[in-house]
Amino acid sequence: MIVLPYMIIYVTKDRERAEGMPENERYSILSGDGTESTLELLQNSNLPKDSNILVFKNSIQIEKLCREKKWRLLNPSAILSEKIENKITQTEWLGDLTNFLPEHSITITKNINEKYPFIIQWAHSHTGDGTLYIQRENELQEIIRKFPEREVRLTKYIKGPMFTMNIVVRKDDILLGNISYQITGISPFTENPMSTIGNDWSLPHSILSKNHIKEFNNIALTIGKKMQPEGWKGLFGIDVIYDEERDKLFLIEINARQPASATYESQLQAEARGKGVSGITIFEAHLSALTNQPISSKIIEINDGAQIIQRVTSKITDIEPVDLANAGYKVIKYMNTKLNSDLLRIQSKLGIMESHDKFNKRGKEIEEQVEELVK
Repeated sequence: MIVLPYMIIYVTKDRERAEGMPENERYSILSGDGTESTLELLQNSNLPKDSNILVFKNSIQIEKLCREKKWRLLNPSAILSEKIENKITQTEWLGDLTNFLPEHSITITKNINEKYPFIIQWAHSHTGDGTLYIQRENELQEIIRKFPEREVRLTKYIKGPMFTMNIVVRKDDILLGNISYQITGISPFTENPMSTIGNDWSLPHSILSKNHIKEFNNIALTIGKKMQPEGWKGLFGIDVIYDEERDKLFLIEINARQPASATYESQLQAEARGKGVSGITIFEAHLSALTNQPISSKIIEINDGAQIIQRVTSKITDIEPVDLANAGYKVIKYMNTKLNSDLLRIQSKLGIMESHDKFNKRGKEIEEQVEELVK
C-alpha cells in the first residue's frame, strides 16, 4: 500500500472506475446514481477550495471548472491527452515511432481506395466504437454517404489476437502493468465486431512467446518515455495486435487516460498481495505518480483473472444475471442506455478464455446465461 501526502477526491460517473483502491482518510470517491456525468457531478458539488480532484477522463470543460472553483486537478492536461490519443494527430506526435503502427495512411472517407478488407479509425474512439471493419463496397459507400469529408486513419486488416497493457509514467521512470488478452467483438456481448468487451490476464503467456513479451514491453516503455518529457504523469494504456501471418506485434491504440481495466487489475493485484505477494498495484502506482511520491516496490505480477462486459445492444437493454452472482462472479450494473455502452461488468478471479476468441468452461457459463436471458 502507498500513503498519500494529502486527500484526493476521485469524481466519476461510474464508481467502479475509482475503486482501484479502498477509500480511506486520504482517498474518497464522489459519484452519483450513474446518470450524472463527471462534469455535472463537479458542477453540483460543494467541494471546498483547494480540493485535490482526480477524474477518469479529463476535458477542457472540467479543467475550466476546476480553475474557477480553485480546485487542483491532478490529471494530465486535456490538450496533451487529445494530441496523443487522437488517431490523426497521434501519427504526427509519434514521429519516428510510427513504425510501431501497421502500414497506414491518413485520408478523408470519400477518397478511400483500399483493397478489402481494411480498418477505418476515426480520430476519436472508445472501446472500439471508433474502429470500423470494412469488408465490402456497400459498407464503405454507406460511410461515405454519411461522412464524406471526415478524416480517417486507414490500415489493412490484421488477423490475430489483441492485447492490452496499463502503464504508469512517473517523473523518473516507467512502470509496466500486466499484459491482458483483449476480448473483442463476441456476440451476444456486443453487436460491433471491433468493440472491446473485456480482459483476460490468464491467456497472454499461452499465445505470446518470451520474445513477443519483450517486444511488447519495448513498445510500452518507448511510448512512455516519449510522454515523459511532455509532462505526462500517471496511467495510460496501449492496445497491441499480434499479426499471426508476419509474427509481429503492432501498436493499434494509445489510451491517454486511465484505462478502464486498471481498476480490476488493481483489485486482482491487491488480492495477490493479501496472499503474500509483495509490491504495489497499478492504481497505487498511478496515484504515486500524480502526487510525486517516491516508491520502492515493484508492480505486482498477476497471471489469472478476467472480466467481460455486456454492452447495450438492440436486443439487450436491461438484464439481471442473478445466477452469475450466485455462482461467485462479481456483477456490476451500469445505468447506461446508449447503444454499445456498458450495461454489465462481470468479473471472475479466474480466466474465462481457453484460446483466442474461444471461451473456456467459465466463459461459456457466462455466455450461456446471457443468451438465456435474451430469449
